[in-house]
Amino acid sequence: MCDTMVALGSATRCKRVLFAKNSDRQPNEPHVLIHVPRRRYEPGTVLECTYITIDQVEETYEVFLLKPSWIWGCEMGGNEFGLNIGNEAVFTKEKYGEPALIGMDMLRLALERCRTAEEAVYFIIFLLGKYGQGGNCGYEKDFTYHNSFLIADLDSAWVLETAGQFWAAERVEGVRSISNSLSIGKSFDMAHPELITHAIEKGWCKSEEDFDFARCYSDPLYTFFSGSKARCQSTQSQLEKYQGNIDVDVMKRILRSHHSSIEGRQFAGASLKSVCMHGGGPIGDHTTGSYIVSMEEPQIYWVTGSSTPCLSIFKPISLDTAEGIIFREEDTPAAVEFWNKRELIHRMALANQISNLDSYLRERDRLEESWQQMIREVMDDDDQGGPDRLKSIVEKAWQEEDALVTRIIDDNKANPPQFRGNPFFRRYWKKQTSGRSAGRCKPELQCEWND
Repeated sequence: MCDTMVALGSATRCKRVLFAKNSDRQPNEPHVLIHVPRRRYEPGTVLECTYITIDQVEETYEVFLLKPSWIWGCEMGGNEFGLNIGNEAVFTKEKYGEPALIGMDMLRLALERCRTAEEAVYFIIFLLGKYGQGGNCGYEKDFTYHNSFLIADLDSAWVLETAGQFWAAERVEGVRSISNSLSIGKSFDMAHPELITHAIEKGWCKSEEDFDFARCYSDPLYTFFSGSKARCQSTQSQLEKYQGNIDVDVMKRILRSHHSSIEGRQFAGASLKSVCMHGGGPIGDHTTGSYIVSMEEPQIYWVTGSSTPCLSIFKPISLDTAEGIIFREEDTPAAVEFWNKRELIHRMALANQISNLDSYLRERDRLEESWQQMIREVMDDDDQGGPDRLKSIVEKAWQEEDALVTRIIDDNKANPPQFRGNPFFRRYWKKQTSGRSAGRCKPELQCEWND
């Protein structure tokens, strides 16, 4: 489960495109930050995606990927040309295919091979037609779905939604959010040539005038239980409320927001209706990674590299400053350890072990605001020393974040756990944290849990 948002320049305070996403996955699945430089390949080279092998191209672009550690593709990311894409699981009446390209593979391929949003839309449509979509995307339990995409560049954005081999696409005006449900209805800018006739043949609508993509193709049961309607209404309404004044802080607040049913008690209960999703319910998805990107020159990414954005710290990075900070693909184990260290703060919050959580959050907010102020000053300054100053700020931010994370862990790890929530919630997190969940939980995340 996930939520992705975009605000075009006409809707933002800075008059530049802002893009943001929460990735909601199974709670023990590391969500890693990977930087891949531009590369060239010999003719005949093949590429191993998550499940299938396809032909490689002569050259791939520089990309920044935010991804589940075990999957080749990514949930979200951007490239050197300012193209950014996020994908969502959607549930449809079409059958789920055999292992092929998964949505995350298509997303990464588009980032590596496309320069603009419209080019990426056509390319993903091409991939869908040539290879199809299918394959398990679950970490500790099987989870298959179809995909929707929010695709943005420096000037424009598109929504592309799929159901098996079928699809529809809509150009974004102003602001737009997508979640775990088909959202394109009667109006769209492009569509599969048989989209409507197929729905009529299936008896999902009576005529072209009666056709509505979301209504005809959605699986109503899975879509309902995903909580996507409440989340999408929340993100879209907040984007519309702040339209014209949307900035990074607005995007942060949305990504960190909770449904009213758990606000204030998010470490003692779960809700699939929260944009900042907290696991512990029957489905159990949890926000494992978050990012915001300001599409200026250079693009500034604000990334958590950790779960639970209401706890996490958004740190600045750009492709120009990624070397030595963001992990290369061959360094994925180190990227996993980076995520696991920050995950320990979340597990300690669940166990009520952080003695002064409010103090930590105030320090987090102070650091984020100081970094944003320094970044704004560099971006507004025409001084030729800007790139070096930006790199210095980024390095300082990541050092200060690590210092705060380390201090909070060291100062609180000896505190006795005092668990909250109903018995089901406590048992759920005991299983996740004890390491008995498929044996994949790192030792540093283990602690003693009581039923």
